Amino acid sequence: MTVDRDVTRDGSTGLPDPGTPGQGSGAGSAPVSRATLAAYAVAAVGLVGWFLFGWLVLQQGFVSSVGEAVGTAFALLLAVSIVGTVRRSRRD
Repeated sequence: MTVDRDVTRDGSTGLPDPGTPGQGSGAGSAPVSRATLAAYAVAAVGLVGWFLFGWLVLQQGFVSSVGEAVGTAFALLLAVSIVGTVRRSRRD
């Protein structure tokens, strides 16, 4: 076993302190706003509704409806990631 980083005299490794779990230290630890939580809830209800619409109304089949809902969820995650990246790059 090898050590990648040298330990200083005070016992630190030179890495940023992760803080206490649950205390939220670091740059991206701002509390989640109510609007963000509401958007998450709307997205979750919309995905469940999309699944039920495809399964019960369009009668696509269970597996096809699950696949379509999961694909839509991944597309939403991709869109959120792109928007977050653009917003962060404009801030810096």
